Amino acid sequence: MAGGGSALVWSFVVKWSSDDGSRDAIEHALDAVAEPFLVLEPKEGQEAGPDCVRSGTPFDPTDIGPDRGRVRAFVPAMPLEGLGDPTFREAHGTRYACMAGAMANGIASVELVEAMARGGMLGIFGAAGLTIENVDAAIDRLVGSLAGTLPFGVNLIHSPHEPALEEAIVDLYLRRGIRLVEASAFLGLTLPVVRYRVAGIHVDPASGRIVTPNRIIAKVSRVEVATRFLSPPPERMLGELVNRAEITHEQAILASRIPLADDLTAEADSGGHTDNRPAIVLIPTMLALRDRIAREHGYDRTPRVGAAGGISTPWSAAAALAMGASYLVTGSVNQACQEAGTSDAVRKMLADAQQADIAMAPAADMFEMGVKVQVLKRGTMFAMRAAKLYEVYRNHGSLDEIPAAERANLEKTIFRLPLDEIWDQTREFFRRRDPAQAERGEREPKHRMALVFRWYLGQSSRWANVGEPSRVVDYQVWCGPAMAAFNDWVRGTFLEAPENRRAVTVALNILHGAAVLARSRMLESQGVRLPAGVPRLAPRDRGDIE
Repeated sequence: MAGGGSALVWSFVVKWSSDDGSRDAIEHALDAVAEPFLVLEPKEGQEAGPDCVRSGTPFDPTDIGPDRGRVRAFVPAMPLEGLGDPTFREAHGTRYACMAGAMANGIASVELVEAMARGGMLGIFGAAGLTIENVDAAIDRLVGSLAGTLPFGVNLIHSPHEPALEEAIVDLYLRRGIRLVEASAFLGLTLPVVRYRVAGIHVDPASGRIVTPNRIIAKVSRVEVATRFLSPPPERMLGELVNRAEITHEQAILASRIPLADDLTAEADSGGHTDNRPAIVLIPTMLALRDRIAREHGYDRTPRVGAAGGISTPWSAAAALAMGASYLVTGSVNQACQEAGTSDAVRKMLADAQQADIAMAPAADMFEMGVKVQVLKRGTMFAMRAAKLYEVYRNHGSLDEIPAAERANLEKTIFRLPLDEIWDQTREFFRRRDPAQAERGEREPKHRMALVFRWYLGQSSRWANVGEPSRVVDYQVWCGPAMAAFNDWVRGTFLEAPENRRAVTVALNILHGAAVLARSRMLESQGVRLPAGVPRLAPRDRGDIE
């Protein structure tokens, strides 16, 4: 807005629509997020409340005429492309500051990543838990289908018990020229993640700026882990990479001047690996931490902070953006969409989820450490059975120490096979995947028990993904409370049915609703009282939003 004295001169206004400021007119104006509008005071003799809304195509500011003095509120345009940080969209080549986070075992599938890319968003392939060969094949498909012009990323998950696998995955990404990873579940930094970040670092001769070909989006929930990703790579690790001739001394000096991550996703109460942190506390904490570290190091480009965990409705998205999130990350809601790499049975279970249907259960990849993941408990006994296995693991030193009656119960109800047979299968699996684990299991009875129990935790996710009918009660379905909030929002609409849920349609509805809510708050902050029930935020078809 520009002007002088008491005159109001709008830099951009909209044409008179002849509406009378009714509920429908206000709601229509709020809903047209790409258009600004005015609300005027009632004329003398009319009832209190706004009596008209201007909406439509731009025109000369002087066209307001005698209504100039009656302007009560002005709401600017808020196109979905303008939500979040524009540098996120520029850096990743997207239309919207929105991404689908990785879900392990290919639940964040090639199809999901492709859909997000074609919809102007970013998708991260769920590589965790898959073999090197499967991840390589997925990269082949994505490179081919997206023709090298549309964006995508691949997950790099911390593997504390399989460091060789984590290193092999980084080898694959560097060999295949993968330029973006989402680093998740890290408890601390590892050499492979640092190596990925600094590989190929150089100075642009034209601008003199440091160029890092490989970008990291770090998904974290703890301040100490966020501090490491927001800081330059540790000097000790850079020195080790120099000694291994994987980077030069000059590259190590350049790396000491950049943050390890370009983007930091503040992961609140999410499905899967989570610390159940409230977003309303976590996001501002991470923003303040980012600002302090950026000032200390004087970065040329300040890392962005995004929001994940609970982003499933317009209200949660609007809140995250209002707190300063640069981008939004969806997770649980994507698993209920048709593109997700899971079964129709799981999609139906997720569509029925309510607020009390979530539980914490031992994590397969960090079982021995007692780390937990958030899962769906409605329709499955996985959380209870996994907790039972961890209890047995803590109380006994080996499979042979388990009392005979308890062991028989485990074999009958959970494994449905003798534990010795489970160990034979597990040993053969690790001989192919990570021989060191199989060898350790042969030597250490406690580790052998952990591997056997992890068999169940790993298989439970696979059974859910393929929809194994004989194992429904054992499905492990990663899910946060965001799923229930989404179900409550879409109840009675076309998105209530799982077969109608498409990832881009869901994301666009969340973004559009967030923009409508933000514009509503602008009206209210200028003293305009909205009619009860406005805005309604009912989901709509994708074509009606784009």
